[in-house]
Amino acid sequence: MSTFQTVKPSTLSREAFVAAFADIYEHSPWVAEKAFDLGQDASIDEIETLHQRMSDILLSADHQSQLALINAHPDLAGKAAVQGELTEASTNEQAGAGIHQCTAEEFQRFTELNDAYKAKFKFPFIMAVKGSNRHQILAAFETRIHNSADTEFKCALAEINKIALFRLLTL
Repeated sequence: MSTFQTVKPSTLSREAFVAAFADIYEHSPWVAEKAFDLGQDASIDEIETLHQRMSDILLSADHQSQLALINAHPDLAGKAAVQGELTEASTNEQAGAGIHQCTAEEFQRFTELNDAYKAKFKFPFIMAVKGSNRHQILAAFETRIHNSADTEFKCALAEINKIALFRLLTL
């Protein structure tokens, strides 16, 4: 089990806990609030335990809350990225995957896929991009766009939980 390097969750007040973990789930502090409200003990000082708690909260939330969280995520290589409007975590994640190095043609392909994906599924394409490059991301995009809406919704939630783990591991 891994422990946090910069924070000890079990010792935090509700306000400090929510401040520390509010953006683990993109623009969705309600996940951190519910995680705190489940009680504080030393077990949540282990990254995997807190991640499991937060993952379970997301997976047990109602459909509308899940959809709102999915929609809180930016498009990969989208306008927000180009205009510098992403959260720090999203900026770092996309840069780590080399998205900022896309050619004009690759940006165009991302735009086309983002638009087609959102038209089909009514939410943005979600992928935990850490450890991937822009070519792998485009390939995943081109494969997943053919999935059913139910499959993609479940996939988006799974990818969001992966993103959350990556973010927790940085703390």
